[in-house]
Amino acid sequence: MISRLIGKYRPFAGVVFVAAFGLPGAATGLTFDDALSLAQQQAPSLRAEASRLQAARSEAVAAGELPDPKLLLGLQNVPIEGAERWSLDEDGMTMRMVGLMQEVPNRDKRKARSDAAQASVQRAGASREVEALRVRLATAQAWIATHAVERKIRLFDQLFEENRLLAEAIRARIAGGRGQLTDSVAAKQQAALLADRQDELEQQRRQARAALVRWVGSDGNQPLLGEPPRWAIAPEQLAQRVGQHPQLTAYAPLTQVAQARIREATAEKQVDWSWEVSYLKRGREYGDMVNLQFSFDLPVFQRSRQNPRIAARYAELEQLEAEREAMTREFVEQLDVELAELDRLQRALERNAEVLLPLGEEKVELAMAGYRAGTSELEAVLTARNELIETRLEHIDLQGLVAIAAARLHLAYGEAK
Repeated sequence: MISRLIGKYRPFAGVVFVAAFGLPGAATGLTFDDALSLAQQQAPSLRAEASRLQAARSEAVAAGELPDPKLLLGLQNVPIEGAERWSLDEDGMTMRMVGLMQEVPNRDKRKARSDAAQASVQRAGASREVEALRVRLATAQAWIATHAVERKIRLFDQLFEENRLLAEAIRARIAGGRGQLTDSVAAKQQAALLADRQDELEQQRRQARAALVRWVGSDGNQPLLGEPPRWAIAPEQLAQRVGQHPQLTAYAPLTQVAQARIREATAEKQVDWSWEVSYLKRGREYGDMVNLQFSFDLPVFQRSRQNPRIAARYAELEQLEAEREAMTREFVEQLDVELAELDRLQRALERNAEVLLPLGEEKVELAMAGYRAGTSELEAVLTARNELIETRLEHIDLQGLVAIAAARLHLAYGEAK
């Protein structure tokens, strides 16, 4: 879900070298673009789509060609009664036959089949683009989620240090005869709660790493480098590119296949024909023979055969057009929803950074000052400090959510197709 013009178009030579030769310890970290590039190279689903595309190309080679000829072997006029029954050389009318037959579908039908096969190749290519987008989105989300949770884990070094300073302040107040002895356990309790929260984040980190490894392989265990990219999201431009979404562009080859099938069904009204030539060997006293035969289909029941098939193919085309229009409307709606969500997240992040974090820090400072002066209780300090911790963690969460939302918009609609 995020990148400039992702790994598919900008492979990173160093990463590819490491992936190809497996040099241990050669890589120093995994950037966002590295992850997208590796996912494009290693995702099994993309290899499956590449095989599907190759299969379609191979199928297209044979489409539109004449059917294979048929070899004819047989016996004719074999007697089954009398003294010469079942004899192959006593009766002069008995003949051994070898021949060749070729069916010849009409030119329009062969052309329609060839067009349908070529459109199927494009359809397989479009299917690969849809899967490539899914892989990029999933990889981007996994990288950003891992980046966010590891930032939160690193924050705990600072939180534990702050808790140590709090414990010193508590001991100093108790030593000065102004604090309660029960306050001495508060810092230990806070340290235990922080450790519990740290364990939860470690579990989330392992889950995020597992998702990243799923898409990029063992390189997903490398340390992450850099920050998520920041894109300028222009709603007007994204709206103009809705039609370029891979799931919508995939309808073009589907429509071409449907149109080719209409032409093939229409071509059923034209005459198919076949030819047959055979050599017949008779007894010694008779001369051998050659047969040449032509046969022609007679599409005389068009109202009950060809016309219903043509109507069915037109109905399939109309179905595709209606589905494409419905999906286009769905993506227009989805784009508006995702843009609105991004706006909300950006405002929440801005409010968190400019209002909630400064106020939370100020509240902690005031509570600590009051506690040291003996004008407020330790409970006020602990409450203010827990609120600030949650605000800090929420700030990292919001940054990750904004990055993921922007990534979805950019990768799905913002990249040049």
